[in-house]
Amino acid sequence: MTKDITLDVEFCRDHFSELAGDWVLMENAGGTLVPRQVIDRLNRYASHCQVQPGEGYPASDAAQTMIDEGRAALAALINADPDEIVVGPSTTSNVYVLSHALAPLLAPGDEIIVTNQDHEANNGAWRRLAALGVVVREWKMNRETDDLELEDLEPLLNDRTRLVCFTHCSNIVGMIHDVKAIVKRIHAAGAMACVDGVAYTPHRRVDVKDLDVDFYLYSPYKIFGPHLGVLYGKREALAKTANQNHYFVPDEGDYQRSLCPGGPNHELTAAAGGIAEYFDALHEHHFPGANLAQPERLDNMFRLIAAHETALAGRIGDYLASKPSVRVVGQGAAARRERVGVFAFLVEGRDSREIAEKLRAAGIGAFADDFYAARCIDAIGARPQNGVVRVSVVHYNSGRDVDRLVTALENIL
Repeated sequence: MTKDITLDVEFCRDHFSELAGDWVLMENAGGTLVPRQVIDRLNRYASHCQVQPGEGYPASDAAQTMIDEGRAALAALINADPDEIVVGPSTTSNVYVLSHALAPLLAPGDEIIVTNQDHEANNGAWRRLAALGVVVREWKMNRETDDLELEDLEPLLNDRTRLVCFTHCSNIVGMIHDVKAIVKRIHAAGAMACVDGVAYTPHRRVDVKDLDVDFYLYSPYKIFGPHLGVLYGKREALAKTANQNHYFVPDEGDYQRSLCPGGPNHELTAAAGGIAEYFDALHEHHFPGANLAQPERLDNMFRLIAAHETALAGRIGDYLASKPSVRVVGQGAAARRERVGVFAFLVEGRDSREIAEKLRAAGIGAFADDFYAARCIDAIGARPQNGVVRVSVVHYNSGRDVDRLVTALENIL
């Protein structure tokens, strides 16, 4: 259905007021812009029903309805049911709570596997369980590809493995992992899988049921929504978690309450419904009159988005690869695995911060840092250069944006 249709980038851009300015915004991996639908819902909630929700009077019921719509939109983005997700303040916070909720299941000598590639959100909280006698093993990046390889995971799995935590796509390396195959191997070892999808969800359609993950995490503020974190769990996996809320909060399978102490942010959850409205507007524009259910609408749009971003990423990747002084992280694996439009790179003999400063002077919104993936930065040896320069595209970036980036880099390098 999408074969002869291409993404109308200008139509997409019209939904984001900040794109009318002079800057080329390429720090999207750190957080995306929000479309007017999200802003409108936030304003509507704050203006008309900023009260305690669900208490039986009109403004309160309207608030609950908007919150429920937001939860439904956040669940639909990953093909989950609303009662299978927890909306929390951030992915870091959600993992921290989840680690405490699973801790009673773990005995001294039980093992957890983490990586040295992941953002610290899906890393640090698990490593802290070593204080309880849990053995923490590290799935290390392959030196030849800068990436996580399944054959390097195999020797770490054994009958004491209880949980493996890894990323769908690194916010530094950018290569897409075969999550379905990795999870299948983890389950064969009798363990659960916790997958960080924060860097992946803006670029490709996610179906947590098809992936068969036990837990999946993403951040709506990196997929055109408010600053929140979403935790998905299989019902049978969530049922194993211990209540992390007040002792008097009943533990009756309401995981939004038991795994989110203090409750969700009401106005931001309500605003998240605007993500679904935005994607619906895009679908109606590209497929007018198509009478499709929401999953099919999202499938259609993400196919267009992936094709558009792949074209942009190809141009950026080809340019960077043409420069002998530039090392693109993960470039060695490019022929073997698909990547999203996230490029972290080093320039021989140059401080990464200096490159980023010059990009900003040219009107390119980019940055240099460890991007909270400090272990990954150390593994690739980028610490002496103050981390990596990172540029990242999403669907609202245009070919003109790439032209300006390449021109700026040509002058800098």
